[in-house]
Amino acid sequence: MYIIAGLGNPGKKYEDTRHNVGFKTIDVLADKLNIKVNKIKFKGLVGEGRIAGDKVILLKPHTFMNNSGESIVEILNFYKLKPEDLIVVVDDIDIEFAQIKIKKNGSAGTHNGLKSIVNLTGSKDFARFKIGVGKKHPNEDLANFVLSTFPSKDKKHIEDAVDACADAIILAARDGVDVAMNNYNNNIY
Repeated sequence: MYIIAGLGNPGKKYEDTRHNVGFKTIDVLADKLNIKVNKIKFKGLVGEGRIAGDKVILLKPHTFMNNSGESIVEILNFYKLKPEDLIVVVDDIDIEFAQIKIKKNGSAGTHNGLKSIVNLTGSKDFARFKIGVGKKHPNEDLANFVLSTFPSKDKKHIEDAVDACADAIILAARDGVDVAMNNYNNNIY
């Protein structure tokens, strides 16, 4: 069983921002798997379904990005799961735009959502599916950048990356994270 959490910020104001590609990926994944992510539990929106016969739970934490770990810890504790049973989808400013990078574990880097999960679970051992959302200009405020929307010329590329990331997650849940890494890691859409 996997918990698949896409990080983002709740509310219309943040819906199409760079920081919400995790939420967008959960939406696409839910469509592909015919799962309704509409139950309010664990400080987020949740939906249950199956991938290749195995139970998966899709989660969109509604704690805001910087406190994502609160929702994650609640759901892991409820189902008595370990961080190794967690897949997290996040935006990334340090990889190429519309690139997918999959890691089995590692540091949180500069991402506050990942920092919250690492701090509250006490573990770095969970899979991360990262989507490149572009790089800020040198003098641009990071918060303003990640809370901005994509220019129209970039929307198709980010939609393709989100769609591919959803496919990579299905592959990981079915055949393992290593297989997904071999097929999708560092692809640019």
